[in-house]
Amino acid sequence: MITALDTNILLDILFPGALQRQETRQALSSALRSGAIIICEAVYAEVSSHFLDEADMDRFLMDTHIRLAPSTAQVLYRAGKAWNEYSRRRPLHLTCARCGNLQPTQCTNCGNNIQVRQHVLADFLIGAHALTHADRLLTRDRGFYTTYFPELSLV
Repeated sequence: MITALDTNILLDILFPGALQRQETRQALSSALRSGAIIICEAVYAEVSSHFLDEADMDRFLMDTHIRLAPSTAQVLYRAGKAWNEYSRRRPLHLTCARCGNLQPTQCTNCGNNIQVRQHVLADFLIGAHALTHADRLLTRDRGFYTTYFPELSLV
């Protein structure tokens, strides 16, 4: 069984005060007992920002038995398709969290609608990579991955 990791899982391990740290450690131990653990380039890049140098990052991966698995063209294409779907679904207005009122916001310079991006392309790369190279994805962002990668098994 191959388990891919989302960035939030590794951040739980790296930050001593993370609320889900113990739960995440148990999930990682279980995944390791079940087989291999992999990450994609996007996860590597996001997590590496918390290390002083590349050697420290690579030592962390080796110590935790996590392998960087390169993406393929198939992964990149699938990520692009999911990103496109997300872009089409994204609302054109900001919504008040208190009353739900929609607030159209336009650029004062060109008049184009301003949109809040809740996800970045890296999220789609992580999902597509897990779908192609792993049997499941360990993440805390289940709603997002269920929506854009419904065939992906989540832990």
